[in-house]
Parts: sequence; C-alpha cells; structure tokens
Amino acid sequence: MATTERKMHLPSIDDLFTTQEERNNANLEKIINIKISDIEDFPEHPFKVDINNEMQEMIDSIKEKGVLVPTIVRQKDNGKYEMISGHRRKKASELLNLETLPCIVKDLTNDEATIIMVDSNLQREKILPSEKAFAYKMKMEALGHQGKRNDLTSCQLGTKLSSAEELGKGFGDSERQVYRYIRLTYLIPKLLEFVDNSIIKDKELLSIALSPAVEISYLTEEEQKCLLDYIEFNQITPSQSQAIELKEMSLGKKFTVENMEMLLDKEKPNQTPKLKVSMNRLSNVLPKTLRNDREREEYVIKAVEFYDKYQKKIKEKIHER
Repeated sequence: MATTERKMHLPSIDDLFTTQEERNNANLEKIINIKISDIEDFPEHPFKVDINNEMQEMIDSIKEKGVLVPTIVRQKDNGKYEMISGHRRKKASELLNLETLPCIVKDLTNDEATIIMVDSNLQREKILPSEKAFAYKMKMEALGHQGKRNDLTSCQLGTKLSSAEELGKGFGDSERQVYRYIRLTYLIPKLLEFVDNSIIKDKELLSIALSPAVEISYLTEEEQKCLLDYIEFNQITPSQSQAIELKEMSLGKKFTVENMEMLLDKEKPNQTPKLKVSMNRLSNVLPKTLRNDREREEYVIKAVEFYDKYQKKIKEKIHER
C-alpha cells in the first residue's frame, strides 16, 4: 500500500522569537543609511534639542556604539527627507561629524507623521510644559483632520468626550489637563518660558505655575506684554488668585496698567519684600547702555556695594587719626 509522505514545516528561529506584527514590519521596513545633510527637521517641531548633560550622554553612547535605534523619516517631493522621530540622535550625530544616519523610511501623510512625531517624543522622561502644550495641540489638530471630534477653543474645564480624553490617557493627563496645556500656546514666548522655569526648580529664575499660567493665557497679547514688563521690573509673578482677577479684568474689558499694578502691588504671603525706586530718578543716573531691568538692578547693587566699601574706608581713615 502506497504511503503519502508529509512534509513538516518547522518554524524558524525568527518565527519562534518574534511576533507576527514584527515579522510583517521587517518585511516592509528596511533600514538605510541616509546623508544627514539630506534630512530636514519636522516643521514647527515643538520639542527642544538642547546641548545639555543628556545630549552629552547620547553623544558618548553614539561615539562608542553607534546609533542603535534607527530614526524614522519620510521622503519629500524635493528628494530630501523629513525627520519624524530622532531629532536628538540627528543632532548628536552632527556634533560627532558623522555623515550618515540609519533611518527607516515610512510613507506617511502629514497627519500620520505628526501623530508619530508627537507620540515618540512624549515618551521622554523630561518634558517641558511648552513642549507638551504644542505637541498636544499639533496632535489634536491631526486627529481632527482624520475625523476625530475635538475642540481646541474649549474652556479650561473641557468639553464633551473627545479625542483629548484618548490623547491624555496615553500620557497620564486627563481630558481637562490636555486642554489646560493647549491653553499655554496662547501665551507670549517669554511668559511661556516662565512656565517652563516652574519645573526647572532654579530659584534664580522667574517662574509661573501651570494653573495661573492658564488664567493668564486669556489676556490679549498687549495685556500679556504689560504684565511681562511688570514681572521683569518687580521680579515677582502673579499668584493663582491674582491671575484669575487679571483674566476677569481682561474679559470684562477693565484691564488697564493702573488696575493691573494696583492688583499685583498687593503683597502675597511669603513674598520677599521689594524696595521700589522711581524710574524717573534712576534714569538720570544709570548708563543708557543698560539693556533691561535685570542689568539695571545688577548695576545698582554693584554701585551700592562699591559705595559701602568706600564708606568703610573713610571710617577707617578717621579712626587712624
């Protein structure tokens, strides 16, 4: 009796230790080395690429082992490439004078590229409020283009269920918190810098916490500039209650420099007392080359220190007689 020979198809080592999705991706995605000079940054990339300790660690790692994780790019119509994920790896490689970068080239729409760019960067351990603010806004707009419900003009308390809830869950923020971060994008750059300072924990830097910053974001651009002038001159920032009152002034069309100063001149609990001197008197004695209030303050302090030393020398000479 004839027997039928059956061939057994045993799984390969790759099949045993990878998922089907990984195998599919491996067949579709190829890693190629691309000239760094041919890779352009993502438009309006919201994440900072600073030359700091973390960057130095990345430089040292790439110098020793090379770029272990390939970047993600997409090809542009002009033949060059656009960075989606890997701006810091690209910068570190540039600082090492490397010519190429290992990349995975993906065929992505603008919205798909934005979503991948945001998701990959928000996984970082340290994210500044300004980075999260613009990243959330960009992804919300991309999801909106894809047909997801969202409302970027939502009030601080949020709206009905929307893509903001889904977006926030992925990064530990509530729907309401997502909208609060997005409100920060309405701040002028210098005030937004003060919000970033709030997590840097440097006592020498002026800082504004998230909650008062959200309230301040409702001020007009001109009103925010007036507030910035007051903050830089007096070296103090509004409390939460003061920020709420400033917002109410603005919405009620009652915001004036006089009303703002009257409100902010009220001393807050634990506030370090400030010595106020008329700028009219100071302008007659300060050099015109001083560019801002910080330089003027430093000049005055050094002048007082010099005068104090001068007075001590006079007293010493009197005692010697």
